Amino acid sequence: MNLILLLPEDLRSENIAEIRDARRIEHITRIQKARIGDSLKVGLLGGHIGSGIITKLSTEAITLAIELNQAPPCAAKIRVILGLPRPPMLKRSLQNMAALGIKDIVLLQSARVEKSYWQSPQLTPQKLTEELILGLEQSCDTQLPQITFAKRFRPFIEDQLENYCGEDKKLIAHPYVEHPCPYQIQEPLVLAIGPEGGFLDKELNSFCQRGFQGVTLGPRILRVETAIPYLLGRLS
Repeated sequence: MNLILLLPEDLRSENIAEIRDARRIEHITRIQKARIGDSLKVGLLGGHIGSGIITKLSTEAITLAIELNQAPPCAAKIRVILGLPRPPMLKRSLQNMAALGIKDIVLLQSARVEKSYWQSPQLTPQKLTEELILGLEQSCDTQLPQITFAKRFRPFIEDQLENYCGEDKKLIAHPYVEHPCPYQIQEPLVLAIGPEGGFLDKELNSFCQRGFQGVTLGPRILRVETAIPYLLGRLS
């Protein structure tokens, strides 16, 4: 945790925050070994970043005098359409995307996505937010990504994809195409990434018929949680 992320409910006034949950208290006291008078890097969820000086400290609560005067890092210009992975892999993938500045994520049903995945407790708003916050804390960001569920492949592709993408550049990652993934794309883009096992050929074609270009990272087949940071780092 490189940033103590404050929630709106932590604020006692404009310049005073009180942290009462065990996870952040443990990190501040046991990992950072902070004491009264120490200054911590803090940020307000959805707001600015700054510093917080510890004025009170106990095992139940930590009070901070805060000053938030810095804008968070700029968002990435990439939106991600991701075939819904297994719940444990989804957790790591969400953390990675949040840490890398992705602010718009579509979780998509496809042929290789088990329908039972949509029933996972990991997809509750609370659980999704928890994983995204871990990514924000890692990268010193405060702006939560937006997550949209697309539980039916064909209606999303046929009825929503064109409006979703607009005029942005469109890429789809797939190991069995010939065009290598480009570097350092400056323009806004939409990146589609398949689930474990990738998209079926007919699904790949559905994207390509709507303006997506297939790109590859080479002959190695990577896990989703590995491919995501590799792709995003290469593109941005």
